[in-house]
Amino acid sequence: MEIFGIPHQAFLGQLMLGLVNGAFYAMLSLGLAVIFGLLDIVNFAHGALYMVGAFFAYIMLDTGRQLLVGPRPAAPLLVGVLGVVIERLFLKRLYGLDPLYGLLLTFGLSLILEGVFRERYGVSGQSYPVPELLAGATNLGFMVLPNYRAFVVVASLVVCWPRGS
Repeated sequence: MEIFGIPHQAFLGQLMLGLVNGAFYAMLSLGLAVIFGLLDIVNFAHGALYMVGAFFAYIMLDTGRQLLVGPRPAAPLLVGVLGVVIERLFLKRLYGLDPLYGLLLTFGLSLILEGVFRERYGVSGQSYPVPELLAGATNLGFMVLPNYRAFVVVASLVVCWPRGS
C-alpha cells in the first residue's frame, strides 16, 4: 500500500519522526513564549542556552563530575543560573525599551555561545548515552521508535497541553 506514492511504512515513519521533531520545537517555543510573556524580551539565545545545557550534561558525564545529583538534573540548574546572570548583567538594562534591542543582544549572545562551543567541540554531534530508564525501543509495526523519543513526545504533550484558567 502506498500513500502519495510512498510506501506506507516509510510515510508513517517520516510522520512519526516529524512528530518527534515537532515536540522538540514545541518545547523550545514554549520557553520563548514564557520568557517574552514575563520579561517582554525576545530571547534569541534560548536555543543556544538549550545547547549549553546539553553540553553541560555531556561535559559532566564525560569528565565524571556528578555535581550532587548527576549531570541530567544538574545541567538545567546550571543553565538556569547562567540565565539569571545574563538577565542581571545585560537584559535588565533593556526593560522598557524597544524589543528590538533585546533581540539584537540575545542574538549576539547566541552567536558568541555557539562560536565558543563550535571552536571547542567542532560541528559534529557528540555522543551521549541514553538514560537507563529510557533505554530500548518500541516496535510500532511500521518503525522501531526509541523510547527516549517517545518520552519527548509525551513530555511535550504534558507541558504544552492547554489548561483551563
